[in-house]
Amino acid sequence: MKNISILCAVILFAAISLAFSCNQAKAVTNKTMTNKSAAITTKGDTIKKIVKSEAEWKAELSDEAFYVLREQGTERAFTGKYWDNKKEGIYTCGGCQLPLFSSATKFKSGTGWPSFYEPLEAAYVEEDVDNSYGMRRVEVHCARCHGHLGHVFDDGPKPTGLRYCINSVSLQFEEQ
Repeated sequence: MKNISILCAVILFAAISLAFSCNQAKAVTNKTMTNKSAAITTKGDTIKKIVKSEAEWKAELSDEAFYVLREQGTERAFTGKYWDNKKEGIYTCGGCQLPLFSSATKFKSGTGWPSFYEPLEAAYVEEDVDNSYGMRRVEVHCARCHGHLGHVFDDGPKPTGLRYCINSVSLQFEEQ
């Protein structure tokens, strides 16, 4: 009985630690010029916005992908197919295939979600303050289709100090 109590205590502690590890955000400045129809990259390229109806997104995405990308949901930690992916390649948006992150910037954060310290281009992801669930976080979404990707935190590794904590279901992977 004592071992069960200890195991329950350890599991509770781990769950609480994990919850707080993805919930300690400060606003992160994204120096992206955007408007309602396009985003401008630092190279001067234009990312044309994709606008679709809810019915069109539902027809194209799996139920889980729709929940995360379009309804700002979150997949359970350690369940996504990319959280432990060690292959080299490019992670693209699961909604519109915009290249978002490189495996070269992916790191093991211990959170159960793929984590990156920077996007391929700052303009490829946009940020919004997320005050849901009684906490303040910075949401990141795709600059082209506005699909919810995850959140960015200021507790990442060098050189940026950022941790883009991204849902696997929001991504596709192109191995190189």
